[in-house]
Amino acid sequence: MDTIYYDHGTPTERWERAGMFFDAKDYAAAARVLGTLVEEVPEQTGPRLLLARAYYHSAQLRRAEAELRVIVVEHYARLMLGRTLQRQGRDDEARPHLRIAAALGGEFDDA
Repeated sequence: MDTIYYDHGTPTERWERAGMFFDAKDYAAAARVLGTLVEEVPEQTGPRLLLARAYYHSAQLRRAEAELRVIVVEHYARLMLGRTLQRQGRDDEARPHLRIAAALGGEFDDA
């Protein structure tokens, strides 16, 4: 398959293209665009988080997990990592991430 369309343009144009693919629920195409973008700007969490979400929604759970572990300090990334681990049947590993996400989101257990 020709990858020129996925890799063409400025980082901003590719970010917008990835968002359009994601909004259209074409998660695999969004991931193709975002993969190279994340390589170019690894310090930016936005593209990496959207890449993890695209992987998650296209059931590429190991890839989602790997991306989320890079940015796990963010609340939403913790939540996504926990849910990604849950979806793989790894509930014991998911539990601490979901608890931290809840705490970061202002949800506290009364226990």
